[in-house]
Amino acid sequence: MSTAHATGIPLPPASGAWREGDPPGRRRWHVADKPLPLEAGGELPGVRIAFETWGRLSPDRSNAVLVLHALTGDSHVTGTTGPGHPTPGWWNEIVGPGLALDTDRWFVVAPNVLGGCQGTTGPASPRPDGRRSWGSAFPFLTPRDQVAAEAESADALGIERWALVIGGSMGGMRALEWAVSHPDRTGALLLLATTAAASAEQIAWANIQLGAIRSDPHWHGGNYHDTGHGPDTGLGLARRLAHVTYRSEPELASRFGRSPQDAEHPWHGGRYQVESYLDHQAAKLVRRFDAGSYVVLSEAMNSHDVGRGRGGTRAALSRVTAPTLVAGVDTDRLYPLAQQAELAALIPTASHLRVIESPHGHDGFLTETEQVSALVKEILAVTLTR
Repeated sequence: MSTAHATGIPLPPASGAWREGDPPGRRRWHVADKPLPLEAGGELPGVRIAFETWGRLSPDRSNAVLVLHALTGDSHVTGTTGPGHPTPGWWNEIVGPGLALDTDRWFVVAPNVLGGCQGTTGPASPRPDGRRSWGSAFPFLTPRDQVAAEAESADALGIERWALVIGGSMGGMRALEWAVSHPDRTGALLLLATTAAASAEQIAWANIQLGAIRSDPHWHGGNYHDTGHGPDTGLGLARRLAHVTYRSEPELASRFGRSPQDAEHPWHGGRYQVESYLDHQAAKLVRRFDAGSYVVLSEAMNSHDVGRGRGGTRAALSRVTAPTLVAGVDTDRLYPLAQQAELAALIPTASHLRVIESPHGHDGFLTETEQVSALVKEILAVTLTR
């Protein structure tokens, strides 16, 4: 439980993770019946995947669409806030009746990623041996491990083949792994603002964020979940840095410039508007996310390399058989367009690179819903003609 500052302002909880006893909301769960072998060695027992679904699975099970979220997303792709769901759906304008991903036509499935913190097994989850959380004992994961867990969940739902797999950013890494690892199960593919392999710069940005979390005195080596006070300062710093990389310099300049926040004076302990904005983003995240998951998922993203053990990037991407659309954001400085251009050039079934025009940087794949909706409709039209 959270404590309070001397000022009476509540501190964040030790973790913003969904915990046993919290309202389930719209979540359902798949519990694996055997341990999951891990690419880095060893295995993970007691895997449980939380997911949400919309629409109805057709009798021939041919209308299932897999939607994969980014780093701090979750299974709540569409819907309102409410018990069990601290934030509204992150693609409310794209998924739903009559929308681009029409849930009157398609059966949409969105899992919370393995290692996450909103119902799926992660560092904040109970251990099979009865301990309340995994903490520092949680193993190293790669996107291939995460996709392997998602494939078992698909088996449990009776879905042998996805009509479409969609993902952006970290979700795009997993979508790509689906198409390379399971080409026979991936009917079509939409990759947004993602890459074939994490770059040195992306790893560098993540390194600084992980350093902020691990240097927090409340990190306790990752074993903080039952201490009453988590590494919220470190997680908040990580979020501030990440959010700058998610947006673009022109957007920050036009929205905030050098203006102070209301009556605050930056020369006398006050903040600039942009600093207030980053503080707000940090405060939101520490109340809905888990620092341990942030570390595990960031390290998994750093490990992403579709060509590892497959003869390199070109050979790996040649395995993709699904009709593919690849799109990037013109102002994305974290996942620049050159990375999506490589995917479009090397995936044999890909159309030409599509460019999402946005002032919002990397987050454009979330905010530019009209342009993304057009891409969803285009790839679904291809799916329906096959």
